[in-house]
Amino acid sequence: MTYFLGIDLGTSAVKCILVDDQGKVKASHSVEYPLLQPQPGWAEQHPEDWWQGTADCIRALLDKAAISGQDVAGIGLSGQMHGSVFLDSERKVVRPALLWCDQRTAAQCEWIEQTIGSEELGRLTGNKALTGFTAPKVIWLRDEEPEHYRRTAHLILPKDYVRLQLTGEFGMDMADASGTLLLDVANRRWSTEVVEGLGIPMEWLPPLYESNDIAGRLTSAAAERTGLAPGTPVVAGGGDQACGAVGVGVVKQGIASVALGTSGVVFVHDDSYQADELRRLHSFCHGVPGKWHRMGVMLAAGGSFQWWKNHLAQEEQKQAAAEGHDVYELLTELAASAPLGSEGLLFMPYLTGERTPHPDPKARGGFIGLNLRHGKAHLTRAVLEGITFGLRDSLELIKASGIEIKELRVNGGGARSLFWRQMIADIFGYPVVTVNSTDGPAYGAAVMAASGVLQRDISDLCEQWIQVVDRVEPKPENQAQYEKYYEVFRTLYPTLKSTLHQLTDLASSSSKG
Repeated sequence: MTYFLGIDLGTSAVKCILVDDQGKVKASHSVEYPLLQPQPGWAEQHPEDWWQGTADCIRALLDKAAISGQDVAGIGLSGQMHGSVFLDSERKVVRPALLWCDQRTAAQCEWIEQTIGSEELGRLTGNKALTGFTAPKVIWLRDEEPEHYRRTAHLILPKDYVRLQLTGEFGMDMADASGTLLLDVANRRWSTEVVEGLGIPMEWLPPLYESNDIAGRLTSAAAERTGLAPGTPVVAGGGDQACGAVGVGVVKQGIASVALGTSGVVFVHDDSYQADELRRLHSFCHGVPGKWHRMGVMLAAGGSFQWWKNHLAQEEQKQAAAEGHDVYELLTELAASAPLGSEGLLFMPYLTGERTPHPDPKARGGFIGLNLRHGKAHLTRAVLEGITFGLRDSLELIKASGIEIKELRVNGGGARSLFWRQMIADIFGYPVVTVNSTDGPAYGAAVMAASGVLQRDISDLCEQWIQVVDRVEPKPENQAQYEKYYEVFRTLYPTLKSTLHQLTDLASSSSKG
């Protein structure tokens, strides 16, 4: 049997899966690594931790599956987007990578918009300057750490660092490169105008590939470290959102996906390049060669639920550990015991700032409408409802852009909950389906590997390998009630924006003092 290895380099862990040539998952394994937060709003990781975790994960996966590295015909990579990996001329890491959720670059975003011009930047890249993107991080390095900037000779993204260790070759795929703010997304090439306008050396940037292009082969050293065979082809892969969409079959018009990971993403396929004129949505190249996608991003979707679990659900954590249950299942059961709308309680899910539709690093979270009747069940349900309302904001922008949506495919950790899937169907007003592939971006990376090695179209592989296994229809009576709550939710951020900024500035000045 021939297998394809999908690697997903996440924010908290790397996940590796083996998929056979019929699309069935043979085995999976994960290895965690630390997240560094040296200051409020900062997020960094050591690239060396990614490589060590990936190499260990591959070896453990081969042992778990009881197969030889010779049986792996190809490797695909997915990874957290936007993270800036700075390497010197000897390919050594200059400093820890700045991640997608790092919010330190607000001043650099303003400078980029002024230097290139906001309209011109949007025309060239399809996006506006946001703190999560890569280009502002490069400017921050130049502004704040000039000694590190002078040492830099190469700029790559997280998964591309792992592929460099696997193959010894530099490269980046179109989908992931779209999030650097340095790509001409419409024409699938580096934007000379933006790169030169910002004063970033063009020679720092790697060659560009489509996601299923073979971008290198496993070196002898990497083979010895991982247990794989030397010469194994490694495709370019993609950013986690493009890979996640491929992994659930969002490869044609009419299908959208909702990814419920640490961040939350509403993603829709585009056959042609169509940028949002106001740049509220991201317009990126898709992992399907020659195609594009639009998406809205919530920075703390599952992250908000995880925050609630970590800090305010100790009782449920103890119960889950004692009974051998998943703590999130206990929490969703608790949420289900509260009435729809949580008796007038709303949650703002902006715990790490926000991106869509409010590109604001100073946005913050909060509970609105608390009264003495509210208990933990109400607050838990309000967290889930607030996350879902926030994700609907992105859906509304996608609908307004003229894209027809027939169904939503939900993936990520939150997709396991029928209660949450029903809530999404009721709040969004669309059927919500799940598919047989549940490994998200790692599965999409394996599909890309199979496409590149077998020379088969990605869309054809998805049609053959991915089937719908569950469908939840919206309930009209719930839709009507949720519509009223959603209208109130939409007023919260505009009303409280000034207050949130004041509180964020106060917290920042206190931490510095």
